[in-house]
Amino acid sequence: MILNTRLSLAAALTAGLALSALSACALADGIPPARTTAKLSPAGLKGSATPWVTASRKPNDSGVKLQYRLGGAPQAGKPTVVVLQFDGVSDPAGASVALTVDAGLTLSGSASLSLPPGQRSDASVTVVSQSEGLAYLNVFITQGGRTSAISIPIQTGAAAPAMKAGGEIKSLPGGDSIISLPAK
Repeated sequence: MILNTRLSLAAALTAGLALSALSACALADGIPPARTTAKLSPAGLKGSATPWVTASRKPNDSGVKLQYRLGGAPQAGKPTVVVLQFDGVSDPAGASVALTVDAGLTLSGSASLSLPPGQRSDASVTVVSQSEGLAYLNVFITQGGRTSAISIPIQTGAAAPAMKAGGEIKSLPGGDSIISLPAK
């Protein structure tokens, strides 16, 4: 009977430790979970806002985390609000942000931002698509001499991105497809 009690106690202890380790991992980075709603400053946003997207990070990036969301579905000739959320600015001098857009997209407002250290910062920028298709809002974040480059896709309308002329899709013996482009 003593052996069964020890096994049950050991099993319960192991299960408890496993559960506590899992919950500790979820908050180990000290960053609160991503918000699912945001207070948008521009009045009268039309359409429903898209969910928050966390931008991919690289090991040697600026160290600043970027999340973004669109204020609605982009339409040609109409403004679309893009809400940017920055977190993780640790340099005492802060961080800087430069914004650019691809051809076919215009940016309204300032193309640069300053981020204060030690706090989450939100910014709203407005872009206007000139026509249907895919274009990018490019966000360059610099902190402590390191830069992150993030491209936010702005898909206007249902037009799918088209392959550039001169490319040819070829099938490999294994079943994979590749695009063959002429050398320049």
